[in-house]
Amino acid sequence: MPMSTDGFTAETVFNQIIGYTYNDLILLPRYFDFEAGDVELKTRLTKNISMQLPFVSSPMDTVTEERMAIYMALLGGIGILHYNNKIDEQVEMVRKVKRFENGFINEPVVLSPNHRIQDILDIKKKSGFSGIPITEDGTTNTKLIGIVTGRDIDFEKDVNKKLKEVMTTELVTAKVGINLSDANNILKTKKVGKLPIVDNEGKLRALVARTDLLKNRDFPLATKDKNKQLRVGAAVSTREEDKERVEELYKSGVDVLVIDSAQGYNKYQIDALRYIKRKYPDIDVICGNIVTEEQAEGLLKEGADGLRIGMGPGSICTTQETMASGRPQATAVYHTAKVAYNYNVPVIADGGISVIGHIMKALSFGAESVMMGGLLAGTIESPGEYVYKDGMRLKKYRGMASLDAMKEGGAKRYFADNESIKVSQGVSGAVTDRGGLSDFIPYLSQGLKHAFQDVGARCIPELRDFMRSGKLKLQVRSASSIKEGGVHDLYLADKTFL
Repeated sequence: MPMSTDGFTAETVFNQIIGYTYNDLILLPRYFDFEAGDVELKTRLTKNISMQLPFVSSPMDTVTEERMAIYMALLGGIGILHYNNKIDEQVEMVRKVKRFENGFINEPVVLSPNHRIQDILDIKKKSGFSGIPITEDGTTNTKLIGIVTGRDIDFEKDVNKKLKEVMTTELVTAKVGINLSDANNILKTKKVGKLPIVDNEGKLRALVARTDLLKNRDFPLATKDKNKQLRVGAAVSTREEDKERVEELYKSGVDVLVIDSAQGYNKYQIDALRYIKRKYPDIDVICGNIVTEEQAEGLLKEGADGLRIGMGPGSICTTQETMASGRPQATAVYHTAKVAYNYNVPVIADGGISVIGHIMKALSFGAESVMMGGLLAGTIESPGEYVYKDGMRLKKYRGMASLDAMKEGGAKRYFADNESIKVSQGVSGAVTDRGGLSDFIPYLSQGLKHAFQDVGARCIPELRDFMRSGKLKLQVRSASSIKEGGVHDLYLADKTFL
């Protein structure tokens, strides 16, 4: 290794015969003259989609369904919905995210006056809301005649009572064409929870909810589209039958598609990318997973809007040891990001993220966001129920190449769904309770801001420029230095949120 006055550049470190993981390297601190609160973490998911925070939840069936996707978007990141499900199930997840917080709810759920209170309760249990407009026949093709909210049914014991007996008929409405600001003002001044938007015939065309005003106040970093709806992504496979899945996801309003392959530089992924870009040119496509410059160059030339980097670094992934293929994650991120930079396309560091320091290193080596699986699997918002073992509160977490996940559809990612003998490239396990995302994501972002401060970078583009120019220096760590840099020589240690 060439000598350096103090530390080594990323180019020097990563252009060696040795590949490095995040733990193998340490960033050298630099002068700073700003507060941690001055750090800006705004970034890009793809060429066309920006986020306030560089956090993406992984499309794994124990990580991202609609609840995870909703709160990732509310808090400034984005969730990618898994596809270990039927097409209509994944599409419904997208719709739940898009409907969760809107300026105008353009496809409101409606019922007829002859529906019963139990129907309202069923909707609330499934979708989380209970304010339902009532039209003459239960469709938007007839006039709006009432609305049922929680206050109308909270104390009703007879769930079979018809809605016409409890609905509110004196309605505050607005006409089609009203802008969001004026609609919000009516909600505030009239002190109502829902504002139906009707046409000249009195037919319901949209709905504005007071709860959305509160969410806008409580979640100022939310990742939204031009219609003020939360953004959400969805994973698809390269299989021919997933063309139908792509079509239905597109119709549902999904913001970005992730073509999900364990080794993403192949004929099937390129064919899928070409098909999507030709038929749905207005939707962004993230390709991967990849780890080399050759793979990155090949997918970028075909028009990928983002790249997903990582083969085998995840805590539940055994691809590297099973298939003898992959690359240490820090090295993989550096080399692929170097190529993607020339195309102005962002890369996502996927896997191997278990502490804030790993996020910082991934961004330092060229990633514009990180995809997290195990780090989020133990949160309240992840699918599944908590269990207790040996006094610990746990949630199930499994690799998409574990045998039980492959049986439920995950094999498509590994081109093994038609094989009689399946070779797993992952395991099933459990992770500890991490609480709710509303606390955990701000914790990660605040820690990340302090890490940026330590190296003198005010934002992600500046951090990347430091790395490319050689201002940011690295040091390779010995095994004993890794031990020294962590918790050691204590009888007990509280590692909350680590």
